[in-house]
Amino acid sequence: MARQTERASRVEIIGLRLPEIRRGADLAALTLRAARKQGETLRSGDIVVLTQKIVSKAEGREVTLRGVRPSALARTWARRIGRDARYIELILRESSRVLRMSDRALVVETRHGFVCANAGVDHSNVAASDRVTLLPEDPDASARRFADSIRKRTGARIAVIVSDTWGRPWREGQVNVAIGTAGLRVLADWRGRRDTFGRLLTATVLAVADELAAAAGLAMGKVDQVPVVMIRGFRFRAGRDSARKLLRPAKHDLFR
Repeated sequence: MARQTERASRVEIIGLRLPEIRRGADLAALTLRAARKQGETLRSGDIVVLTQKIVSKAEGREVTLRGVRPSALARTWARRIGRDARYIELILRESSRVLRMSDRALVVETRHGFVCANAGVDHSNVAASDRVTLLPEDPDASARRFADSIRKRTGARIAVIVSDTWGRPWREGQVNVAIGTAGLRVLADWRGRRDTFGRLLTATVLAVADELAAAAGLAMGKVDQVPVVMIRGFRFRAGRDSARKLLRPAKHDLFR
């Protein structure tokens, strides 16, 4: 893994198909099996992007709504915005505070510190209609465990990103972002360098992990059972950064 500025003249994005994930699934073993089936091998310097959904399923972060008893607050908000009170209750349990409520979503700060819609509580790509997934308890730890397991099995030293699909201020549509990382520096600080014309850069800090997560999303789709992507050819900087390093402090956030 190169130490120089993150760049690449050619990047490969390789989607891997996995079977339906159950609690306790060995994601590293399943990924290696899927790669072999597609004629691929994991190499040192590769980046593996895992969807939050399969990590949550493997770690048992699925909840059946019929077992949730909503609070009075959840019932009140559910009536106001026309949603299932049990779903609202789960969002509240996963949140440290609610920033905004509308009939479309609750914008909250999760216990991890993420600001996102509905605390990441999600109905999509879950087999049973009354089940939802929650974000992993510690997405960084999930990424580290996956990287460690790959290294023990193959000797390959890889970087890992756990991604989720979020909306963004100022922009329409959703993109994949990094919520957990292992093995790479998540930001590239270009401040103090000079551009092509010699001008000093004073504000350029690139969200490398988010850019990689977004690139992986192009190969994943939402209904194609491609929850794992290998990225090869991008020369990143190795590091032990947490994905939380991507979070903007509240005092610098114009929306909080």
